[in-house]
Amino acid sequence: MKTSDFYFDLPQELIAQTPIERRDASRLLVLDKLTGEWTHRHFYDLPEYLRPGDCLILNNSRVLPARLLGQRLPGGGACEVLLLIDRGNKTWECLVRPGKRMRVGAKLSFGDGDLTAQVVEELPDGNRLVRFDYDGIFLEVLERLGKMPLPPYIKAELQDKERYQTVYSKVNGSAAAPTAGLHFTKELLEKIRSMGVSIGYVTLHVGLGTFRPVKEDEITDHEMHSEYCVIPQETADLINETKKRGGRVVCVGTTSCRTIESWAAEDGTMKASAGWTNIFIYPGYRFKVLDALITNFHLPESTLIMLVSALAGREHVLAAYEEAVRKKYRFFSFGDAMLIQ
Repeated sequence: MKTSDFYFDLPQELIAQTPIERRDASRLLVLDKLTGEWTHRHFYDLPEYLRPGDCLILNNSRVLPARLLGQRLPGGGACEVLLLIDRGNKTWECLVRPGKRMRVGAKLSFGDGDLTAQVVEELPDGNRLVRFDYDGIFLEVLERLGKMPLPPYIKAELQDKERYQTVYSKVNGSAAAPTAGLHFTKELLEKIRSMGVSIGYVTLHVGLGTFRPVKEDEITDHEMHSEYCVIPQETADLINETKKRGGRVVCVGTTSCRTIESWAAEDGTMKASAGWTNIFIYPGYRFKVLDALITNFHLPESTLIMLVSALAGREHVLAAYEEAVRKKYRFFSFGDAMLIQ
């Protein structure tokens, strides 16, 4: 299967640059995965498509303000560091700019010296290991000095940091938001819970590999990035109970989907799990647990449009995307949503 099989034409003006005022007022395209039929709704209509006995699986990872702007020492040339993975001992794997001036031994300063750092290793993929020095708690330093690491296709400055967090975000560690969850309000979640839909949480810390384009012609040649994820015991139990009584497992976002599909047994049963996943889901994949998916509209030729095509069929998905373009849906992180059931 070719990467070009997942191309569609997307006008630049449909890439949402800012979140809409009310989270759950975004549009919702409901797609029947078997027939390919679609319906145009709004996200606040979601409860109409859920049933008592279903369970909703949410990714509670919280985005770190992981983008640090500072100066190189000595001399004061500008630098940028993006935190990716905590490697322990105050050391993080990072993306850095300008790469040519950030070799091993380079010293950096952020926030008038409140936070200093040194590059300690260059990795084969070009990332750097950077060791930080600071007083107090690192997360508090980040909250003060860091910026939200918005995707490269968003050019506008984010006025409210919390709009790039889900209302249920809890566990710090992501370099990007699990964006399908951005549409939920606390009130909508309570309405869903009160109608007999159970809610469970997993954690997958989203890496920037999410935005990495597929450069190979054959999709099977693409090397998928690894991300750390956790399925708590109570969530594993909830999924097993839901399946046993005939309910549906509805994942919010491709990250929740990839988490449960990574650790599910072949018979669809779950157990508490934690570890790194590089699962790559594309057409031909047989879903072991997931029944329905809430997701945003994705980049052409991306691993994410391949994942939704595995669930609903490539032809159905591309036809629905063409319809979304015609109807001027908003695309990507701050865009509108799709329910595939």
